[in-house]
Amino acid sequence: MNKKSLAAAVLTGLMALSLIGCGGGDKKTEQKKAEPAKDGKKIVLRVAYENNKTEPVGVAWEKAKEIIKKKSNGTMEIVTYPDSQLGNKSALIDSMLMGENVCTLADGAFYADYGVPDFGIVFGPFLFDNWDQCWKLTKSDWYKEQSGKLEKKGLKIIASNWVYGERHTMTTKPVKTVDDLKGMKIRVPGNKIQTEGFNALGATATGMPLGEVYQALQSKTIEGAENPLGTLYGRKLQEVAKYLILDGHVKNFTTWIVSDQWFKKLTPEQQKWLLETAEEAGLENNKVQAASEKDYLEKLKKEGVQVVVPTPEVLKGFKEKSKSFYAKGKDFGWSDGLYEKVTKAMQ
Repeated sequence: MNKKSLAAAVLTGLMALSLIGCGGGDKKTEQKKAEPAKDGKKIVLRVAYENNKTEPVGVAWEKAKEIIKKKSNGTMEIVTYPDSQLGNKSALIDSMLMGENVCTLADGAFYADYGVPDFGIVFGPFLFDNWDQCWKLTKSDWYKEQSGKLEKKGLKIIASNWVYGERHTMTTKPVKTVDDLKGMKIRVPGNKIQTEGFNALGATATGMPLGEVYQALQSKTIEGAENPLGTLYGRKLQEVAKYLILDGHVKNFTTWIVSDQWFKKLTPEQQKWLLETAEEAGLENNKVQAASEKDYLEKLKKEGVQVVVPTPEVLKGFKEKSKSFYAKGKDFGWSDGLYEKVTKAMQ
C-alpha cells in the first residue's frame, strides 16, 4: 500500500470512530432538552401589573424568568412590565380577550365583572377567617367550576396560590372603629364587588387605578385607600396618609391570567412549563410576602404612620357591618345559596 492509500485508510477509520462516538452515548443517562421553536423564535409572555417591581409579586416574577428559562431550555421567555407600563388592569384583560400574549394579576372581583359573577364572592369583606380556608377553596370543585366558566369567557387562570396579603385601610384621619369610616371616600379598585364591600362598611367607595392614588390623597380627592402593606408602602402612600388600621378586611390571594386563546396555541409541554413556573413563583412570592410583612409595618411606623391594631370586639363590629354585603347576592348576579356553598367548600 502506497503512502496516499495508507493516509486515506487512516482518515476513513478516524471518521468512522468519530461517528460511533457521537451516537454511542448511554440513552438512559441523557437528559431530555426542550426543542427550540421551529421558526427559531421564543415564546414570549409579557407579564404586566400595577405594582412596583420591589414588591413581593415583582420579586417573584424575576424568579419566574429563571424558572421558565430552565424548564424550556430558553425557548420560552417572560418579560415583566411593572408600574402599569402596559396600561391598567381592565385594558390588559381586554388585550387578552383579543388573544394577545399578556399576563396580569386579577381577582374574583374582576372576574365577576367579566362574566363569572359567583367568583366575586372571594373578595367579599371578612369572608375568610384564615389562609387555610383560602387554599381549600382554590382546590375545591366549586373553584374548578368557576375557572372553567372563566375560560369560556376567554381568560385562563395559570396560578391561584399567590398571597397578595391581608388588605388594610390607610387614611388621612384616624379610623379606630367601623363607625369612623362613615362617609369617608376610600379608594378601591374599579369593580362592583370591592365598591359595594366598602360601601357596606359605611364608607363611600371610590374606584380608580392604583397609579392615581398618591395624587388623589395629596389633593384630598379621597380620604383613604386599602391594600396590603407592601402595596401601601410601595406606592409611598405613607407620605400623604398618616393613619393605618389593620382591619384585614380581605385575605387577598391573587391569581394570574392569560388569554385562553393564546394558551391553547402552546404545546402541551409548553403549557405544563408555564403552569409549573407560575405555581413555583407563587411559592417564592409567599416566602417574600411573609418575610416582608413585618418589615413593611415597621417602616410605616418609622415614617410617622399611626397604626391601630383593632381589638376582637372592634373587628366583630366590622364583621357585623359587612353582613349586609352578602345579602345583596341578587344585585351581583350570584346563584342561589352561594354564600352557604362557598363557606362549606372552604371548611
